[in-house]
Amino acid sequence: MKHTLAATLVVAAVSTFHVEGFASNMPHPKLAISRQWSIPMNHQAPVLSMSVEGDFDPDAISRAREEIESGSIKARLRALYKFTRPHTIRGTILGSIAGTTRALIDTPGAITNANWGVMLPRAIAGMFALLLGNAFIVGINQIYDKEIDELNKPFLPVASGEMSNRAAWVAVVASGVLGPIVVYNLFPKLLFKLYTFGLFIGGIYSVPPIRTKKNPLLAGLTIATVRGFLLNFGVYYAVKDAVGASFAWSPKVSFVARFMTAYATVIAVTKDLPDIEGDKANQIETFATQIGVKRVAQGASLCLFANYVHAILTGLLSAPGTFNMVPMLGGHAVLATMLVLRFRQLNPDSMSSVKKFYKNVWDLFYLEYGLYTLI
Repeated sequence: MKHTLAATLVVAAVSTFHVEGFASNMPHPKLAISRQWSIPMNHQAPVLSMSVEGDFDPDAISRAREEIESGSIKARLRALYKFTRPHTIRGTILGSIAGTTRALIDTPGAITNANWGVMLPRAIAGMFALLLGNAFIVGINQIYDKEIDELNKPFLPVASGEMSNRAAWVAVVASGVLGPIVVYNLFPKLLFKLYTFGLFIGGIYSVPPIRTKKNPLLAGLTIATVRGFLLNFGVYYAVKDAVGASFAWSPKVSFVARFMTAYATVIAVTKDLPDIEGDKANQIETFATQIGVKRVAQGASLCLFANYVHAILTGLLSAPGTFNMVPMLGGHAVLATMLVLRFRQLNPDSMSSVKKFYKNVWDLFYLEYGLYTLI
């Protein structure tokens, strides 16, 4: 019955997209502005087969809109996929897998004695709920940041006109309703409370009148709480509950919660680096608009480097046998070196270089979850 409800809501959302969710074939009102901002003068735009995350080719956007109007299911699903911000989805999936692996490793006999016929469907449902929460937060941000994104991220489906506000709201409401239903019915009440709290602070990050993204400190605290603490604690707690083991803060879980909270704080700051023009135009105060791209990148890199030093010192100062020293020391030393090398490649006056730097920050974030399963 629960799975039937989930399927019904998803089909309803897709059906709404099909009937009236996506924009008409009229030219997007700010397409010319976006083209001018995104493509330097005397530089021929790359030919793209489709509009994807991080790319903006007005012709590709127009083709995508035409495909949607012609009834292409593939084009609608592609726009919906873009709407969920794939790079954040990857972080959520990796965090879930790493947290699950860590909890199973930390629980003697859990892997061999687990009832996988029950555990696996529950794990899939939990992952689905996390992805719905992710879609709710990034989706509502695109709705309320549409004008900003038309300058900063014209490749996003709401900003580009591939998806109408109505379709975006259907996706957001469906995610915001279905996610809590799944968590309430399948997981402990503590996790339901934490999940809804995450949705709440993720929502007020974008929604007026609170709109915490307008305050750099509140914005950083919001993202650090959701992606740093709630995700890592929640997944570990859920797995422990599923295998019938009591929750306890292990040194490894405590470490990753600290490390990822600090890292997510840096992501909250560096995410504004590619958005400086649109934020200035819409009077959004960020560290990047206040002190400049170069100084923010320097400060962020220094904080991340300090975080890696903290990881290495945690391994060195812990009791023998607490961590596997090769990944704990060597792995973090390698990632710290990669950070330094990539920072040295940054040209703060080149938007493409700034975007590459921000992508590198996420790449290192993903790699940390790999280390988490090994330490």
